Amino acid sequence: MQAAKSGAHIRANQLGVQIGKNKYLIDLREAGEIVSAGNLTKVPLTKSWYLGLSNVRGSLTSVIDYSLFEGSEPTSVDSSCRILAFSNSLSFNSGLLVSKVLGLRNADEMDLIDEQAMNMPDQQKKNWIINRFLDSDGQIWSQLSLSSLVQDQEFLQIGL
Repeated sequence: MQAAKSGAHIRANQLGVQIGKNKYLIDLREAGEIVSAGNLTKVPLTKSWYLGLSNVRGSLTSVIDYSLFEGSEPTSVDSSCRILAFSNSLSFNSGLLVSKVLGLRNADEMDLIDEQAMNMPDQQKKNWIINRFLDSDGQIWSQLSLSSLVQDQEFLQIGL
């Protein structure tokens, strides 16, 4: 874990998570604690993807439904759901609601998807999705940059 956090083998050691129906790779340097999705306190007059506040180790942490933020179906909350807190290094006290934590993944063992060859429309390209990969089971994994996500103006505007 120390080697991964220090930056060695950045693509090789990433945390795999499932959010809704999609799979994501998160750089371990940007990931913080993973806690159960316990009680959330709703915050009035916020967008639907802003789920509220949760107490993570004595610190109030905002919780985001990334699937809903992306315009997909809301993430179903069940016993396998977790909150993936952002790393303290990002200076952004927030976390993503994830359907499942899938463990460490090695993107070097996956095939990089050439999105230009797929003619992906520009409006679907998000600067916080760095790359997409295809694993040996035919599953698509999106490399999600939390540091880029927290700089996006739409993501920062939680109020209605």
